[in-house]
Amino acid sequence: MSEHTGLNLLKLSDPKIKTLHITWVAFFLTFVVWFSHAPMLVFIKEAFDLSTAQIKALLILNVALTIPARIIIGILVDKYGPRKIYSFLLVTSSFLCFGFAFAQTYEQLALFRFLLGFVGAGFVIGIRMVGEWFPAKQVGVAEGIYGGWGNFGSAAGAMTLPTLALLIGGDDGWRYALACTGVVSGLYGLFYYTQARNTPKGSTYFKPKKSGGLEVTSMKDLYFYLVMNVPMYIALAVLAWKLSPTGVGLFTMNAMYITWAILVALFVVQTKTIWHVNHEHLKEGVPELEKYNFKQVAILDLAYFVTFGSELAVVSMLPLFFLETFEGIDPIKAGLLASGFAFMNLVARPTGGWFSDYFGRRKSLMVLIGGLTLGYLMLSQIDGTWWIPAAVIATMCCSFFVQAGEGAVFAIVPLVKRRMTGQIAGMAGAYGNVGAVTFLTVLSFVDYSTFFLVIAASASVIFFAVLFLDEPSGQIAEVAEDGTVHLIDVG
Repeated sequence: MSEHTGLNLLKLSDPKIKTLHITWVAFFLTFVVWFSHAPMLVFIKEAFDLSTAQIKALLILNVALTIPARIIIGILVDKYGPRKIYSFLLVTSSFLCFGFAFAQTYEQLALFRFLLGFVGAGFVIGIRMVGEWFPAKQVGVAEGIYGGWGNFGSAAGAMTLPTLALLIGGDDGWRYALACTGVVSGLYGLFYYTQARNTPKGSTYFKPKKSGGLEVTSMKDLYFYLVMNVPMYIALAVLAWKLSPTGVGLFTMNAMYITWAILVALFVVQTKTIWHVNHEHLKEGVPELEKYNFKQVAILDLAYFVTFGSELAVVSMLPLFFLETFEGIDPIKAGLLASGFAFMNLVARPTGGWFSDYFGRRKSLMVLIGGLTLGYLMLSQIDGTWWIPAAVIATMCCSFFVQAGEGAVFAIVPLVKRRMTGQIAGMAGAYGNVGAVTFLTVLSFVDYSTFFLVIAASASVIFFAVLFLDEPSGQIAEVAEDGTVHLIDVG
């Protein structure tokens, strides 16, 4: 890879290469912990005698907290730095993992699975860390390696945890296997704290002037920002509805209404906080040198909505799709055939970042989202008459464009506004989860073919939105805490 990327990934004496490796491993572990329950559901279902509805509730709870968590973690990263926040998240997740592993009732299982959704925000932290260490001409492929190799944690957990549970043996083997992931996470959090640095020597870590929301640079952008927050609350409201008696039945109708009321109150509080962060400097006027266009953030949010959002949704339904579409396939074969979609992350996401670095940010994103659109159109045509290997190849081709598109999105995120990279990454990441909720909700009302067509239609709309993305070029200005202005190359 070094020949094409300019990165010698084996040169651990280079501080930025070392930082990349220890950071993608941190992300890898968060995904192992976050999705550790999935391969263990057979054991968990038997141990607690769970119904199908209760299993579905656990799956919904696993992603519910991730949407607000990515926003909160983004704010904390920009304020305190990725070194402290990644270490804190890894150590905290170990205790939550122990709580889930040794839960004695379904209510305890549900609570800790809900809290473990916070671990899914770990991705945001490394985006800021990698963005600090790599120059603009390499940041795309570096972020792609971070995201692609880290994302593989869910697949690695699925491949190893059931075997570990069987090796440990006994009725509680699955519990100790899950607990092992917590031990590794906690120890690595301590290791990360001792080994990582927020910036290269001599570099300044820029922080937002105020915490609690993105700083925007015009009143028009402030209103745009507030509108872009609404879909995240709608997605959380939909998740509450899915947990109600009309869905899996974990919530009563009154509990759902109370949750909706809380979400409305939180939206009001967040709106006030964002206003507080922005009204003073907007009233005084923002220097031309410090301005950026919020549409850049909004377009990246939408692009991640259709890339990562569709990936999460498709990975969730693809085994069942193969099982129901082709005769004579058992659940194990269906799972293996579907696994190709996730495996593409190792190559596709770094490739998307590489495209962005070498062929231009906007052009690369447009090509990849265009390919994603065609990919889902192709998947919508798969039926029982297809040759199974052809269906698998079509799936993997589509997944390449999906995950390369994710890499292209986060090749741009660190180039918008350095001191708010964590918050921008958090908002884009949250939109990925919003996309997953949206597409899976659509799937609950339509057949598989229509589901793929809806994703393709969404991607085609977002393709045209990307036309309005400004190509990062020149320099952006950041102001240090001592008031000095620093110019950072972004193109």
